[in-house]
Amino acid sequence: MAQIDRLLRVVMEKGGEALVLRDGEPAQLAINGQGLPLTKPLSGAQVLGLLREIAPKDAAESMNEGKPTKFPYAVSDVTFTVRVMRDEAGVRVECRPEGDADVAKIAAVAAAAPAVPPAPVTPDAPSESDAPVAAVARPTVPPVDPAERAVARDRIDALLRTLASSGSSDLHLRVGEPPVLRKSGELVRIEGQAVLADDDIVGMIGAIIPEENATAFAKTNDTDFAYEIRGIARFRANVFAERKGNAAVFRVIPATVLTVEQLGITPEVQKLCYLTKGLVLVTGPTGSGKSTTLASLIDLVNRVRSDHIITIEDPIEFVHPNKNCIVTQRQVGMHTGSFKSALRAALREDPDIILVGELRDLETVSIAIETAETGHLVFGTLHTSTAASTIDRIIDQFSADQQEQVRTMLAESLKGVVAQVLCRKIGGGRVAAHEILIVNTAISNLIREGKTFQIPSMMQAGKKIGMITMNESLLNLVEKKLVEPQEAWMKAVDKPSLVAQLRARGHDVSFAEGELSLGSEGEPLTGAPLTGAPR
Repeated sequence: MAQIDRLLRVVMEKGGEALVLRDGEPAQLAINGQGLPLTKPLSGAQVLGLLREIAPKDAAESMNEGKPTKFPYAVSDVTFTVRVMRDEAGVRVECRPEGDADVAKIAAVAAAAPAVPPAPVTPDAPSESDAPVAAVARPTVPPVDPAERAVARDRIDALLRTLASSGSSDLHLRVGEPPVLRKSGELVRIEGQAVLADDDIVGMIGAIIPEENATAFAKTNDTDFAYEIRGIARFRANVFAERKGNAAVFRVIPATVLTVEQLGITPEVQKLCYLTKGLVLVTGPTGSGKSTTLASLIDLVNRVRSDHIITIEDPIEFVHPNKNCIVTQRQVGMHTGSFKSALRAALREDPDIILVGELRDLETVSIAIETAETGHLVFGTLHTSTAASTIDRIIDQFSADQQEQVRTMLAESLKGVVAQVLCRKIGGGRVAAHEILIVNTAISNLIREGKTFQIPSMMQAGKKIGMITMNESLLNLVEKKLVEPQEAWMKAVDKPSLVAQLRARGHDVSFAEGELSLGSEGEPLTGAPLTGAPR
């Protein structure tokens, strides 16, 4: 459904004579010789963007050349004649019913529609490109009828309540599918729910999306925002356009922050929260629980210290009330333009602890390292799977002539890395496996000398100070009968080593057929060949 359809439906429901669009003025409903505004003032680019969604190829070419243009366009079974004109004031568009039969159909629709005055709507800002725009419905125009909007909001709220109460992590909305939940890592369709049409998704998203995110979506075809149902939970939403229309994914954020004790965060990692300066990173793939772990660490700081905490997030997920600390939470796109600008500004806001939701680019990484060096404790996240690869990823972002200096800075400022991954638990639910790197003098020297490949070996020797490799953590979960051996193997980065460790402990590793399993000296393990399911 094109955006202009919603405006034309207002014409039909109100028995209007025409829809009039003019550069610099609101879209207007022409009725009884008067013009009733339906939107905020539109730019010429917005007007043309609305038309490019519906114009045939020859009409679009004519508009691009600035010529007067006319073409028919049907909404439901009513056909409108769309006339595009240009004058000294800019673009003017009139959409009028094509013939007497169409006028009669509009009268019938108006007679059946409830007597509700038209509510102002906010169209998006279509691209100013001359290329035709695909006719994908945008969630930037909420239902015109306030009653429809209320119904749509109730519908999305009900689905989000189901998401929170079912113990699931995500809700997926897709055209052609019923609502889908991710529970214990598996996608499950909600029973009894109808298949969603694009209008359903547009209506539900349009009922809750903030205006600034609607504008951002119009420009980029995706946006993130947070939504809260009081007493239930907060939700991180991502809305995007795809082949079949609009889609959305909601991630549940518990209303209360889980503590480090509830998450089983080790005492060694907790000690990082008492530092006065340095860089602490939580890493892992998307959906591995990085935000939950970071939130628990910030909560610990909030409880045991008396400092100023600044968080920079996109969007704000966990809400931290002031406890012993003062907490300032800023959202990218709402309270600040970018991570790097907010991080730079934070230095003038008397911070003690700064959380950077994501170290996205070179400049943000650079500022974070400098901030950690100059007497602040900085927490951040990266999408890396191991502690050693995290260090390499940071250094590799810089040019070759800068890398030696960055190694020196990182060797001084990096205090710890927690890499994590979520595994399916036996009996349901999920549990995190952690790789923990505590930066001591030996690790710092390896970073400075560019010998990060030796870090895993050093971590194995550093168990007394709380270090643990990912394979050791996965093996511990298997030994505690929390995770199946095959699940641990699937989540491992160094699979051959884990297969060797599992087999040495007497676990069945037949699922790893074809896996090259090497012993500690680099020789193939002895014994019967591995058989079972393919890798």
